[in-house]
Amino acid sequence: MDYTLAIDDAPETVPGGTSILLIHPSTGETDRVDTDFLSTDTDHFLVVSTRTTAREVSQKIEHYEVDERKATILDALSVERGYTRRRSDDVRYVSAPDDFDGIVAETREFLSTTEGKRRISVDSLTEMLYYADEPQTTAAVEQLLALLADHDAVGLFHLARGVHDEDRLDRFRSLFDGVIELETDGSMTASF
Repeated sequence: MDYTLAIDDAPETVPGGTSILLIHPSTGETDRVDTDFLSTDTDHFLVVSTRTTAREVSQKIEHYEVDERKATILDALSVERGYTRRRSDDVRYVSAPDDFDGIVAETREFLSTTEGKRRISVDSLTEMLYYADEPQTTAAVEQLLALLADHDAVGLFHLARGVHDEDRLDRFRSLFDGVIELETDGSMTASF
C-alpha cells in the first residue's frame, strides 16, 4: 500500500512501513508539516504527544481543518502534570513522556484495531530524550518503527535540531527511511 506525501521536496508517495524523521529548529513551525502529513491520504491517524496536551493537539487539528473523526490522540503529559483527564475512544493517556512501554502498547492497540491507511505522528522525540536517556529512547523508537512495518502504516517523528549535537542527530537519522530538514525560513529539504 502506498501513501501520498504532501511534503515539499519529498517523494510523491511512499510505501507502507515508511518512517520519516522531521528535524526542525527548536522554534520551528512544524504544525503545517505535521497536519499536512496527517490529513493526506489517511483513514486513521494517531498523534503521540509528549510535548503538548490532548486539548492542545485537538485545537491544532481543528485550526488546520484536519478531519477530527480520523484522529486518536495519545497524551503523555496530562497525567504527570496532574491535569484532569478522561479516556475516550479518541483520547488516551500514558503516565509520562518516558512511559515507553505504555506508548508502544497504545500504538500497537491503535494499529491493531484500525484498518486502511494509518499514519502516526510522534511529537516529539526531543521530549522523550529530556525524560529518558538516548538508549531507552532509541529502543522505543525501534519498537514503533517495527509496528509501522508490521501494520503497513507510516510515521513522522519530530526532533528539534538546536538541543542535540550532530552526532546524536546522525544516529537518529540512520534509524529512518526518510529525513526532512525544516529550516528557520520555512524551507525544507528531504532525503529518502
